[in-house]
Amino acid sequence: MTATHRLELRDICIQLGDQVLLELEAEIGPGEVLTVMGPSGSGKSTLLAYLAGFLAPEFQARGQVLLDGQDIGALPAEKRGMGLLFQDPLLFPHLSVAGNLGFGLPRSVDDKAARVEQALENIGLAGFADRDPATLSGGQKARVALMRLLLSAPCAVLLDEPFSKLDTRLRHEMRQLVFGRLRDAGLPSLLVTHDREDAEDAGGRVIELAH
Repeated sequence: MTATHRLELRDICIQLGDQVLLELEAEIGPGEVLTVMGPSGSGKSTLLAYLAGFLAPEFQARGQVLLDGQDIGALPAEKRGMGLLFQDPLLFPHLSVAGNLGFGLPRSVDDKAARVEQALENIGLAGFADRDPATLSGGQKARVALMRLLLSAPCAVLLDEPFSKLDTRLRHEMRQLVFGRLRDAGLPSLLVTHDREDAEDAGGRVIELAH
C-alpha cells in the first residue's frame, strides 16, 4: 500500500552568526520531490542537516518541521522518520549486500531473507545477496543504498546530491530509478543539488538559493 505522508517546512530560517544562510517555506506532498538548488556555500546541506536532526552547533535555526502534521523539530534524529541518501552509498563494508539490506529492515519484519531476495530482484541484482559491497560497481552500490533506504520504511526522504559521483552515463538511469521508486512509495522528498539535470529529472518544484 502506498504511503500518504506529507512534509511541511514552515518559516525555516538558518543562520551562521549574524548571516542568514537561507529562508524557506514549503509543503511537499506524497510522492513529490522538491528540489533546492544553489552553489556551494548556499546552505543546501545545512538545510538537510537541520531537517534530519544533526545540525552542527555553530548554526542557529528556527521554524517548524512538520511530518504528517506532527512537529518533529525537537525529536532526536533516529525518531524523525527521515531517510537519507548521500553522495556516497555508505554501505557497511563488514556486511554482505544482503546484510546491508537487512540492516534497513525494521526488527518486527518476519522472513527477512525473503524480503531481501525480493528487494534485490526489484533492483536487478538477484543473486547478489552474498556479495561483498566492495565488488559492486558504482551504480550497483547506489541501487543497494536506495533499496536499503526504502526497506527502512521512512516517512520522508532527504537526498544530498546522490548522483554527483556517478558517471554521466549512469546518472539519468539512477535518477529515473530513485525518483520513480520514491513516487511509487508515496514519499515526500527533498533533493539538494547544483545540477540542473537532477532538478529536471525530479520533475517537481525548484527553489533556488543565492550565495
